[in-house]
Amino acid sequence: MKISMKLMGAVAALMVAGGVASAQDFPERELLGVVMWGAGGATDTVARAVNPAVEEALGKSVVVLNKSGGAGAISTAYVAAAPGDGYTFLYGAENPQLHPVMGVSKLDYSSFHPVNILGRGVAVIVVAADSKYQTMQELMADIAANPGAVNMGSTGPGGLPSTIAALIANSAPFEVTAIPYDGEGPGLTAMLGGEVDFMPSGISAAAEQVKAGKMRALAVVNTAPVDTLPDAPAITDAIPEMAKFLPWGPFYGAFVRGDTPDDVKATLEAAFKTAAESEEFKTLMGNRGNIIMNISGDEAAEFLVKWQQVTAWALQDTGVAKVSPEELGIPRP
Repeated sequence: MKISMKLMGAVAALMVAGGVASAQDFPERELLGVVMWGAGGATDTVARAVNPAVEEALGKSVVVLNKSGGAGAISTAYVAAAPGDGYTFLYGAENPQLHPVMGVSKLDYSSFHPVNILGRGVAVIVVAADSKYQTMQELMADIAANPGAVNMGSTGPGGLPSTIAALIANSAPFEVTAIPYDGEGPGLTAMLGGEVDFMPSGISAAAEQVKAGKMRALAVVNTAPVDTLPDAPAITDAIPEMAKFLPWGPFYGAFVRGDTPDDVKATLEAAFKTAAESEEFKTLMGNRGNIIMNISGDEAAEFLVKWQQVTAWALQDTGVAKVSPEELGIPRP
């Protein structure tokens, strides 16, 4: 019995030691970065822009996998179900912070560790270049005159378009028909094909198409024009009441399961911090109208909580929320 107990103790010690060594040597193989939206969207663009610098910092390749669906809920659940070893992480946007209040999923970023909130964007209201709408005022007038007749491109409940729609609806008459797509990229493509009349989008997903003359930006969801699209007026020019919700916008980051070992989290945080400081990434973010944040840990967690409070209660106040933030323990900001 004594021999068996000693043997078991030795095996256990080896297992613990092996686990420590594995964590210290992280990463020993390639990683998987799961993008919650389809190719060509804002989240995908940011992920693929930072990914090469992350690979260089880690010394290992990072395979990027687009796994869209459920307004980001499918990819979020996928990463949550993967081993908490840091080898599978989420390239995510703001959507999971709204999943509980929209009844999409109970899973939000409180179950994850924010490796890095890379940056935040400015939203824009766009139409195809040949659209009859020349200004945001014209679009709003048509929506007010024909409730439900104007089609809006969407990415599903809790996505950026639906949230922007909720903010507008809390400021002016705004009854539209939302047509969902698997990401901003597919939605904008559908708009160019005439399937929908307009679409709220992250400026990073739409800027190049606007500059190329394929789309027209009716307004930026901001209180002033932005350098990326200086000719696009602020949405408050057409809807002054929107000012109380601004500044607001999407954000992009990398997340791992909350129970990932601390030293693995630290390794990933260091790699992403370095990657976000690369000139290539800064240039891309600037060109697409995004603001670099490059925050992690407690600072990132505080940002996530505040963003969720502001947005969840905006959705609740406009009658869009499926579950009251109060029921979910989300206090008013």
